[in-house]
Amino acid sequence: MTARKIHNQIELSVVHEIDFTIFFPQFNGIISTWHSGSLANIEECMQKIQHVKYGEEVCFNGILMLKASSSGLELGNCVWTIKGPRASMTYLPSSIFVSAHALDFDYSSLKGNDVILFSDFSSLNGMYDDNQNMGEHMVDETNTFPFSDSVFRDVGIAEGGNIKYLCSNDDITEEIERISFICSCINDAINSGGSVLIPIGRFSVILLLLEHMSETLHSSNMKVPIFMISEIAEEMMAFTNALPEWLCKSRQEKLFSGEALFGHVELLKEGKLSLFPHLYSKGLLAAWKEPCIVFCPHWSLRHGPAVHLLRRWRADKRCLLVLEQGVDAELTLEPFMPLAIQVLGCSFLSGIKVGKIDSLLGLLKPKLVLFPEGLKSLCPVKEKQPWSFLYYSKGKTVEVPNLREEFEVRLATELAFGLQPRQLDKTIAVARLRAKLLVSNGQYMLAPAKSQPEQSERHLLHRGTVDPSRALSALQEKGIVCSSPADDDSSAPTDRERAISVTSPGEALVKVASERTTIYCDDEKTAEHIYDALRSICFDFDSDSTARSSF
Repeated sequence: MTARKIHNQIELSVVHEIDFTIFFPQFNGIISTWHSGSLANIEECMQKIQHVKYGEEVCFNGILMLKASSSGLELGNCVWTIKGPRASMTYLPSSIFVSAHALDFDYSSLKGNDVILFSDFSSLNGMYDDNQNMGEHMVDETNTFPFSDSVFRDVGIAEGGNIKYLCSNDDITEEIERISFICSCINDAINSGGSVLIPIGRFSVILLLLEHMSETLHSSNMKVPIFMISEIAEEMMAFTNALPEWLCKSRQEKLFSGEALFGHVELLKEGKLSLFPHLYSKGLLAAWKEPCIVFCPHWSLRHGPAVHLLRRWRADKRCLLVLEQGVDAELTLEPFMPLAIQVLGCSFLSGIKVGKIDSLLGLLKPKLVLFPEGLKSLCPVKEKQPWSFLYYSKGKTVEVPNLREEFEVRLATELAFGLQPRQLDKTIAVARLRAKLLVSNGQYMLAPAKSQPEQSERHLLHRGTVDPSRALSALQEKGIVCSSPADDDSSAPTDRERAISVTSPGEALVKVASERTTIYCDDEKTAEHIYDALRSICFDFDSDSTARSSF
């Protein structure tokens, strides 16, 4: 069988029945394994996938509410908000605040969540050094291109300043400059008679490169074929028009004005860009012409069309290979040595810069941040931060403390209208109810019980002061044999809890305090008898007495 991933969906093609394992090696360091043995098993699993729209809130198992919002990094890449009855959490993967193609990072929907699971590991790749000299990107095959940015912002910046800093266009301006520099290098390689191989897997980078290539080719009047060789090439291009709500505002405006959303549309119309599923596709063999520009998998240079094309062009010093930062160039290129081909190492905006983390947390105001252990040295804890940190690492379980001592419980409408509250004082009213506790849409709810007792069967609530000596006589008047040890202690404080021991018609203990009278008895009939005796000396619930006692 074969498996391919199309923007968070897995498409499977089964050739014959066989046990198999599917790996997702870049899912936050976790390798998932799926065992199955038949097409029916696969279809059953695929039916469990639930499609979620942008901003749509969905319920999982009644207890969790999940909502996806744009991370700004790629079309369809999500920041997840997970809310339950006891806490709310943000799952924060690699994100960028301002994007040239995808909808901007929607940080406003994340404000006030209790916990942030920070899962942006892009800073660990060392991509953000100040690189003002773009020409330094042009290196040989052994260079590793380190970039990092350790500039921290003051946490005390006002919220307006935080927003202005986070949403500045500086990052995207730098990104466009990088793309322009890459296009100029591609142009030089084509002019010298060489071909260009681009095994980059990030969809956003491919879109931006194609867009700027379109402008470069048009301005220079160059006629060079561009090939995209991938089993999902056609789906990728169609995907850009399928989800307009995930596009940035400027591209959404193009949609409504009838303009092409991306530059590759014009390239396809003019026949300058051709899409093929395989290197051996019949149409590709007929259209092939060098020099050319080829986008194809895989960035690892271990499988896919890139392996064959690199072997074809590796000895030609006029050709150009474009690799993305984060790839170990020396290890990746070792099987193809010796190399004469030019190698261009490029870093692209792939997550939140270290210097913006504190400002983002100051804007979101969480109570707790779960932070990668590897980023601890890059983002040290500062004094007087209102949030605390817990550090996690691969394979270790982290226990998250309870952040809410109290939580809300909602009343069902039917139950709420059935309440008969009684006013105790100007600020407090109480009512009795019989209900069952449910969890629905991430919230606790009290719903009507299946059977409600008749009003006449309910015990009334009473309030008032209960004098132990009066309680003793009231019980004795009902024929209840009882005694109170406090009778012999005349010096005891009047507000002390008094106990009355009942020996007949059954054993019981009555405790009388200034705020509450409690009956302890195993026999229900005896308890009812005692209750009836004591209620005769208490005020009714509607009384205006300010002193209260309940039992």
